[in-house]
Amino acid sequence: MTSKPVGLGTAIGATERFPDFPPRDDMQNMLYLHDQGYIGVLRRHYGNSDTTLVMGEVPVAPTVTYGAGVRIPDLTIAFNVDRQAILHVRNGYAISLVGKPPDFVLEVASKNTGFRDYTQKRDDYERYLVAEYWRFDPSGGRYHDAALAGDHLVAGRYQPILVEWTDDSHCRGYSEALALYLCWEHGQLRWYDPATGLYLLTDDEVAAAKEVEFERASQEAERADRASQRASQETERADREATARQQAEEEVLRLRRRLLELGDLEG
Repeated sequence: MTSKPVGLGTAIGATERFPDFPPRDDMQNMLYLHDQGYIGVLRRHYGNSDTTLVMGEVPVAPTVTYGAGVRIPDLTIAFNVDRQAILHVRNGYAISLVGKPPDFVLEVASKNTGFRDYTQKRDDYERYLVAEYWRFDPSGGRYHDAALAGDHLVAGRYQPILVEWTDDSHCRGYSEALALYLCWEHGQLRWYDPATGLYLLTDDEVAAAKEVEFERASQEAERADRASQRASQETERADREATARQQAEEEVLRLRRRLLELGDLEG
């Protein structure tokens, strides 16, 4: 079926906003994005500015009044947008009002939504001209058509992004929109930055790294304190030895003077 881009139309009234949608009954978003702290991690990675949107569960549609075509991705990322207006004024991402589609959306597979993620939602995001659409299935492809898959727009149509497997437990694909690799590793979602050669750390990993750093700093401080104590002890010992030498030399001089005095008396 050929998909056609949705027309952005005319901006609607300034007071119109998306309704509050009921929470979904699956926990995939929570388990693989929120529990790992990736929303905050990605915000910090991109500077957490007022012109960068990194958010889960944000309604996305061509207009606020688009109706049943509203999609609520597990993760939406957009650059050069008014984050405040999207989240607090519109209560969602109305493409006609933002002036551009999101740069990146991600859906995490679940038993209830998996089939729609790689069929209906893919068609919708393509029509909305979302630059990249990614799908992550922690089960390895039981609910999606693949463990990890991505599409990017080429002349208004989605084309698959290459996903490479390094072994049975690791695969990854490169997101040009984010300049990051999305990785499927033992059923977990990871983000790898080729510019630094490092993974973006989860909140738990950041906390663990801080604990290790604190422990290392404490050990270094303790070693430095012991070294200072040893140096102080060495200084004190050297001072005592110097004092003892000086006292011994003074005693020798005193005895010599006494001997001279006794010699003068005898003469």
